[in-house]
Amino acid sequence: MSHDAETQRSSSPVHTVLASIKHSPLLLPLVGLIVVSIAMAFASDNFFSVDNLVNVLRQQSIIGILAIGMTFVILTGGIDLSVGAVMALCGTLGAGVMVNMGLPGWLGLLAMIVVGILFGLFNGILVAWGKMPAIIVTLATMLIARGLGLVYSGGYPISGLPGWVSWFGIGRIGGIPTPIIIMVVLYALAWVLLQRTAFGRHVYSIGGNETAANLSGVNTKRIKLFVFMISGFTSAMAAIVLTGRLMSGQPGAGVAFELDAIAMVVLGGTAIAGGRGLILGTLIGAILLGIINNGLNLMGINPYLQDVIKGLIILLAIYIGREWR
Repeated sequence: MSHDAETQRSSSPVHTVLASIKHSPLLLPLVGLIVVSIAMAFASDNFFSVDNLVNVLRQQSIIGILAIGMTFVILTGGIDLSVGAVMALCGTLGAGVMVNMGLPGWLGLLAMIVVGILFGLFNGILVAWGKMPAIIVTLATMLIARGLGLVYSGGYPISGLPGWVSWFGIGRIGGIPTPIIIMVVLYALAWVLLQRTAFGRHVYSIGGNETAANLSGVNTKRIKLFVFMISGFTSAMAAIVLTGRLMSGQPGAGVAFELDAIAMVVLGGTAIAGGRGLILGTLIGAILLGIINNGLNLMGINPYLQDVIKGLIILLAIYIGREWR
């Protein structure tokens, strides 16, 4: 075949589409989702039932929401280990506003959002202006948030919330569970931020090369600050869903949730070093992890062994993603 023919073939629309698919961060997560779904369908007759699939999404909604903020942070090359503890603190303080202070329920929900954003602001200031490693900062604030929640509540759940709060955890809209709708809306908003705004382009540029982003005029400190505030906000939204589901503020909730959130981001194809990935990939990762959990439960696998299996799957996903790139 002549050089001109090779050049024409390589520039053809079909070749271009295939090349873009091959290098898309969504390819491996989608392949993994299809393969795991087929495997689980053979392992359990009930896997593809509507009720089971809806249950998978509902169960993953809380950590799936946490994974949204985690995606923003990881795309900049950072990490946020505090999301589970901040979620618990938000729920505990919000329940305290409603029950202990006797204020209207909507103020309790607002308090959750404010607390989450403030913790994100604190993390962002320490990372961006304090130039401290994100992993150390958020490990410390994880302990701080967990401790504050336990001190405030005395280590006990705070119950007696207004009945309507349960709508956020167990309500439905048109037959679809409210937590799923909240999760999907938040993913849609995150997609717009990352794919359709200058802010999103700056997030990617920082993760790709922070020095180059600085030299090109990107205010990297401000972007990092906003990214951690987004993570705090999604922690608060997860707290609202969890509080509605349990109808109480739980200071001990969210232990190790940050690890599952990171797993969703990694399984979704986002580079752990930052700069590459898609929020839709994180959603696929959330569904994939949910299917794995659900399938292992349906097969009656020992819960302790399930953690081993999930850990191996995550390591495999990181390795394959690294080799693919």
